[in-house]
Amino acid sequence: MTDTAADFVRSYAALAPVPFLPEIKLHQADEPIGLWELTEGEYRSEQPPPFWAFAWAGGQALARYVFDHPETTAGKRVLDLAAGSGLVAVTASLTGAASVRAVDIDPLSCAAIGLNAAANGADVSVDQADILGGDAADAEIVLAGDVFYSQAMADRMIGFLRRAVKNGTRVLVGDPDRAFLPKPLFREVAAYDVPTPFALESVTVKHTRVWELRGPAKA
Repeated sequence: MTDTAADFVRSYAALAPVPFLPEIKLHQADEPIGLWELTEGEYRSEQPPPFWAFAWAGGQALARYVFDHPETTAGKRVLDLAAGSGLVAVTASLTGAASVRAVDIDPLSCAAIGLNAAANGADVSVDQADILGGDAADAEIVLAGDVFYSQAMADRMIGFLRRAVKNGTRVLVGDPDRAFLPKPLFREVAAYDVPTPFALESVTVKHTRVWELRGPAKA
């Protein structure tokens, strides 16, 4: 992470417990729109507000599930895809993953992940990259929180995830009923009522599910 990016995260996102997973602390912003406006320069994001600065419902649900079911990641090579704040990656590390790789395209996200991992004593490798055109490499499980927020993102994401499953990698997704989640491809694993800032979702609680991507149909 660059010093400038890390300083930005520290300045505008205070370290605080995650509402649905208070065992973990993240750098979180209080006010989404104001923070987005501050990123108009070097760190401009096309997706307001910045994903790294908030514990989104899908990520909170997925992290809660992993924390409560540590066998999900214990001893495994984990990929946290479109990692945002790194909440899921941090949780995977704390539940005994053999290795954790967190990937995001946003340099501020990568800085936040590094800071959040350090704050929680987690061991997370951080990559600033767009890997959706590729594959999950040697990951044994792919975790993705709240990634079906637009049709364009959903189309690219599901292609990557289906390739991963075809290659034998387990895929878990946290999603608060976003319109672009292709539900027929998934089976429900768990469901939670997750607290969320009103400024993000226009509600204070989001019913959020953890889904597992089904494997390819067998002949």
